[in-house]
Amino acid sequence: MPKYRQSEITETIPAGRRSWSVSWPQYMPADVTPPELRPSALAHHVPDWAEGAATPDAVTDWARRQRHALVQFQRDDRGWPLHPAGRTGRTGRNLGRWGENAAVDPIVIAGIGSDRRILLITRDDIGVEAIPGGMVDDGEPVPDALRRELLEETGVDLRDHQPVILGRDLVDDWRASDHAWVASTSALYVLPATVAAIAADDALDATWYPAGSLAALDTAVVAAGRTLYPAHRPLLARALAHLDQAWHHAAETLAALIASA
Repeated sequence: MPKYRQSEITETIPAGRRSWSVSWPQYMPADVTPPELRPSALAHHVPDWAEGAATPDAVTDWARRQRHALVQFQRDDRGWPLHPAGRTGRTGRNLGRWGENAAVDPIVIAGIGSDRRILLITRDDIGVEAIPGGMVDDGEPVPDALRRELLEETGVDLRDHQPVILGRDLVDDWRASDHAWVASTSALYVLPATVAAIAADDALDATWYPAGSLAALDTAVVAAGRTLYPAHRPLLARALAHLDQAWHHAAETLAALIASA
């Protein structure tokens, strides 16, 4: 996969000009296409992680892509896909596909309450702590992709566990542009205790961090001299909130049973 290039990340677009419905004739997004995905390079070699279309014009299945998208998107007058959240300040493609790139984020949490631990990896592209996961292969069912990515990056095999699907969302991925972006299915696996994890594939490390709360996770990550991937914070917060809600509901149910006994 392409590596992080800080110089390609542009300033945030002003909120009032982010929507595609707002006219902005002076808009000049920066091209973030890496050398290996430029037309001249693709004419000779297509990386195994990317499609060969040099521009969206060469894609022939836009109707299917829109029909199966995790997050619905529109196309402009040229037929080019438009980022569902609006302008990004970046154009071109630094991802495998034009339009939506479907990903999975398996969130694995062990234990309960303040003793909870969450499994994170150190990404090899940008060196931050993140949820294990990656892109869905073409035609691959999401449950299979969740299990495969988790196994490939951490060695943890949860094929016998049924996760809870928490959402299907846009991810504020550093590689996204106006015409190529990431949308992910996040799923929660709950284990009674931690299991052995060994980093592999796109992961430099695999670590169980304290996760009684998002603040506790932040503290633990900083104490380890590392940084939590900002794009995954909303997904982690939702997973922890889901567990807190389930815990409170169980406690209330137990209290009601005791009171009625």
